[in-house]
Amino acid sequence: MSPTPPTPSGSDHPLGRRITKRLDKLAALTDEPGRITRLYLSPAHRKAADLVAGWMADCGMSPRIDAVANVVGRYEAASPDAPVLVIGSHIDTVIDAGKFDGNLGVVTAIEVVDRLHRAGRRLPFAIEIVAFGDEEGSRFPSTLGGSRLLAGSFDKRILDENDIDGTSRRAALLAFGCEPNRIDHDAQRTERVLGYVEVHIEQGPVLEARNLSVGVVTAINGATRGTIEVRGVGGHAGTIPMHLRRDAFSAAAEMALAIERRAASEADLVATVGRIEIPGGVVNSVPGLARFTLDIRSPADERRTRAVADIQAEMEAIAVRRRVELSVALGYQAPAALCDARLSGLLAAAVAERGIEVLRLPSGAGHDAMSFREKWPMAMLFVRCRGGISHSPAEHASIEDIDISARVLADFIDQLAATL
Repeated sequence: MSPTPPTPSGSDHPLGRRITKRLDKLAALTDEPGRITRLYLSPAHRKAADLVAGWMADCGMSPRIDAVANVVGRYEAASPDAPVLVIGSHIDTVIDAGKFDGNLGVVTAIEVVDRLHRAGRRLPFAIEIVAFGDEEGSRFPSTLGGSRLLAGSFDKRILDENDIDGTSRRAALLAFGCEPNRIDHDAQRTERVLGYVEVHIEQGPVLEARNLSVGVVTAINGATRGTIEVRGVGGHAGTIPMHLRRDAFSAAAEMALAIERRAASEADLVATVGRIEIPGGVVNSVPGLARFTLDIRSPADERRTRAVADIQAEMEAIAVRRRVELSVALGYQAPAALCDARLSGLLAAAVAERGIEVLRLPSGAGHDAMSFREKWPMAMLFVRCRGGISHSPAEHASIEDIDISARVLADFIDQLAATL
């Protein structure tokens, strides 16, 4: 199989071009003219939700906006008592975003259903496309509220969270036109759900490095995060000999290198010191206090737990040797979300049918799909992202790769239908 797939016969990537045109229309809906910023429940989000709902209706779906501003479009099955396949992603963005993150998965699903509609095809299962609005966490402290509603795990306490301007989530939902008192009703499902599938840009450089258009996700990494505090003894930079120093920053720097070394020793394990600070630090003083953050991720929870223990032991050894005090507060723990073997296998078969090498890879970033852990079978298809850049105006996926991802999704749907 070739890493560079052939151009679809008799076409110039028409699906990719249609999807890209829709992405451009969504990108024009922003809270900040001149750059893409579409926060959850903002005026731009409302316009985007209406636009997506209109597209869904044009493609033969019955759209609605639920209690937490998810846009849900249903394409009915051949029979009324059929199960349902849920396909989704998000239409909210970070501040100063690119146009592909989240939006690509929603628009690709719409185009695939549009092909079914124009061909007059009905499947042995219904399809629900969901455009979530609360994936990025750019407005309220909590996130994934939309997908958690679908998963039946929405925590109503977050309705009282406030954004930076003091507006509560509840008030923002009401201003958007939603009815928060319908949350319990909208979370209930009576039909059988076959699973959840999401198409998303990779947000990393692996596919590009392998010259592959798409890849099949194995799991969404679990994560451990927290803050490390190192306390030494501050003093005059000119008067304390090096061998008598208890430099908090130097100890923290050695710990950071130990963290990097441990993560590099194991495949699919990543660890990051994203922020470090010296409170009250000045150019002519030995730091007496340093704080830094720690983020550790892995698709296997037991490997992540083992790495956390190893890193803590190494930091403690460094603290003893450098005669500093160490305080570790790891308050955030998120379990890994494993992709379903059957659904992922069907995605892999659809990739192979396109003459593309099947690369299986974990997702280091979080996605709405992780909300369905232990609820529904779920699978994800990654699309190559230029330079691995995301959450940036430089974010880019090519028309050719987008076209391929849409055809893979369509083939996946056909294969799933053949199994029922």
